[in-house]
Amino acid sequence: MPLQALAFDRVSTPIVDLLLAVRGSPLPALGFADRSGPFMEGLRRRFGEAELQPADDPFGYSSKLRAYFAGDLGALDYIPADPGGTPFQAAVWRAVRSIGPGRTCSYGELARLAGRPKAARAVGAAMGRNPIALVIPCHRVIGAGEALAGYGGGLDRKRWLLEHEGALRRQ
Repeated sequence: MPLQALAFDRVSTPIVDLLLAVRGSPLPALGFADRSGPFMEGLRRRFGEAELQPADDPFGYSSKLRAYFAGDLGALDYIPADPGGTPFQAAVWRAVRSIGPGRTCSYGELARLAGRPKAARAVGAAMGRNPIALVIPCHRVIGAGEALAGYGGGLDRKRWLLEHEGALRRQ
């Protein structure tokens, strides 16, 4: 079986460098550089032993990420995503993308949006498998009582992102 080639870029941001891998137009993977192990494992699980080929701003996605961090909060809305996953995970990830910048919702609300109102815990598990950080904005999902909970990038980053989007006041 031949190696799949994935375009790869590293994007510097105010909170952490981001890693993105692209195979064709829809984005299949975006993660945090300091958590490259899970990022690479997700690529291996999905694409086998892929060859990462350095690319400068593949499909303009790196520029869109920079624009988001520069204040264009809607810049990520137009990045097509291809996260793979099970039908349930795909439904959850589509529902998460409907939560606009500056807004949050609870795991229970997200379960309702995904059409599975009693599956808040399963929604949390799906969120933990999100292979496309920020574009599938799981940082906008909060716990009951507006508690910051459950973010693979760390709660400090979740807080920063929500403050950046105006969903939380800066502390």
